[in-house]
Amino acid sequence: MGLRADNLSVNYEMQRVLKGVDVVLPKGRVTAVIGPNGCGKSTFLRALGGLLRPERGRVSLDGEDLAALSPAHLARRLGLLPQAPLAPEGLRVGELVARGRLPWLRRFRPLSVTDHQAITRAMVATDIEALRERPVEALSGGQRQRVWIAMVLAQDTGWQLFDEPTTWLDLRHQLEVLRLVQRLNRCEGRSVVMSLHDISLAARFADHIVALRDGRLVAEGPPADVITPEGLLRIFDLEADVMTDPHHGTPLVLPR
Repeated sequence: MGLRADNLSVNYEMQRVLKGVDVVLPKGRVTAVIGPNGCGKSTFLRALGGLLRPERGRVSLDGEDLAALSPAHLARRLGLLPQAPLAPEGLRVGELVARGRLPWLRRFRPLSVTDHQAITRAMVATDIEALRERPVEALSGGQRQRVWIAMVLAQDTGWQLFDEPTTWLDLRHQLEVLRLVQRLNRCEGRSVVMSLHDISLAARFADHIVALRDGRLVAEGPPADVITPEGLLRIFDLEADVMTDPHHGTPLVLPR
């Protein structure tokens, strides 16, 4: 059934940011949310993650209204990594990743064997096991982002939402993070929703595109259907040619 928004309208800081969004995000796929700055991408991700209560409409996960789920129950089914998260000073990599297990911990009980296994799997998947004892602030931008993603993976949910996971990263580290996200989907079956600024990278790494503008849904579908010259004009007011990436067969945007 997937993650679904029905007539979703959300206010943030006394302003209507999302305006009647209707969309179904496919289960088991990678969805990229694109749109101009200020179009509502982050608000959309936060609403999908249950952090913002809709003013009107609803968000449902496999048919269940998010508003009816307890925070702990929701956190066992859906993980959200916000944009540019900050770790407390002095926190080590292993300690930060272990925080992903909080929704599963029983009060006053230490980490179980299952918890430790989930933490190790997440660190192996993100290739950070060798960094376990390093302070988070001592890492490069790409390494830190992998650590945050490992924390969400350790949460062991079927859905992961990433708000601008490539922000502030150079191109090499952007590719590193996006390849990791794609690998998690392909190899572990995780359903992923991520907001991205780079349209060509969104087309390359996502199976499904959701385009927002002024808080409204303006297009959705496979990358080749959404990322067209006409679509880019409608979404971004951008005049551009779109060619096929010779290496990956995905849309490649060439602004005029």
